[in-house]
Amino acid sequence: MQQRIVIVGAGQAGAQAVATLRAEGFDGAITMVGDEPFAPYQRPPLSKAYLMGTMERERLFLKPESFYAQADCELILGVAATRIDRAGKTVTLNDGRSLAYDKLLLATGSRVRKVTCPGADLPGVHYLRDIADVDALRDVFAPGRRLAVVGGGYIGLEVAAVAVKRGLDVTVFEALDRLMARAVSPPVSAFYEQAHREAGVKLLLNTSVEGFEGRDRVEAVRAGGQLHPADIALVGIGILPNMELAKDAGLDCGDGIVVDLNAMCPADASVFAAGDCTRHIGREGVEIRLECVQNAIDQARHAALAMVGKPKPYREVPWFWSDQYDLKLQIAGLARPGDAIVVRGEPAARKFAAFHLRDGVVAAVEAVNAAPEYLVGRRLIADGASVTPQRLADTAIPMKNIV
Repeated sequence: MQQRIVIVGAGQAGAQAVATLRAEGFDGAITMVGDEPFAPYQRPPLSKAYLMGTMERERLFLKPESFYAQADCELILGVAATRIDRAGKTVTLNDGRSLAYDKLLLATGSRVRKVTCPGADLPGVHYLRDIADVDALRDVFAPGRRLAVVGGGYIGLEVAAVAVKRGLDVTVFEALDRLMARAVSPPVSAFYEQAHREAGVKLLLNTSVEGFEGRDRVEAVRAGGQLHPADIALVGIGILPNMELAKDAGLDCGDGIVVDLNAMCPADASVFAAGDCTRHIGREGVEIRLECVQNAIDQARHAALAMVGKPKPYREVPWFWSDQYDLKLQIAGLARPGDAIVVRGEPAARKFAAFHLRDGVVAAVEAVNAAPEYLVGRRLIADGASVTPQRLADTAIPMKNIV
């Protein structure tokens, strides 16, 4: 009997799973279900090139339409999965259909974390997670308008960089004492703070947003006990894993759907999960949830391998990136607060890297416009290499000779 694989979630992980399944010789039926009306597309450009208007929508899509036809993958788009019957091995959709499966991949992704303060439902308060969100922002981005960005993380700062380049008056409100505090080290935070201020962005650190005010739409942000005029607000305070479908089905969930090193749900050998929605054992043996393209791609690949009987434990080095102005930030590995930080290069030259050493071993690297440091850093992390701080900091030694 022909095997049937159902993929819930039409994003980066779902597209990768289809490609890997067919590349590995799976000849059964594949059905992918997505609640958006679009085939899988890239999300990173949404807050960058697509928002800026320098990337057309067609270029967002991960694969051409012909790919899914050639891969004999049935796409069911604009429809959400509402229930998993693990005993009967079926997935119920909100249009009344029921899909039978032999193996099920949950690639449900994540959703934006929303603010709950007064005025949060006013028109003009935006979030950024999908194509529709960006289209709505693009419609109101106009020179001279006042944009309030709530949250100084990747999304908030990428939008701020685009907005100020398009002539908007931009203010960023960050509750913590530095930018991207959850993602980068203090030296990198300080560098980006200076870069944004020099570009004309107003940064209000240690400032929590208490509410939005306005009659028919947002007209001001209340923060730090003061009113700040605003025509548009963009909220970027993180994302939440879409794990309700799995939880309702009795699968283990914490901060994400719990999976093992083969992306399988421990409670059910026929159910797998990949991407932002998962919680897995990282390289250091600690449970983590990663919100990045790398994890979606690699974990989906490992899930597909396991589904076709070729399991390969997931031990990939995580990597991330952010584009702001002419600055490309590339990060590999996972930093910890107690790491020793070695800066290589000069931040003033807008080209440097911060290496994180843990017991002498390279654990992470943050590279700004420094591709060699990033690429070699990834290798050092993967190899568990020990390098002295003096050698890492010495720019007279080419990075290729550091290994």
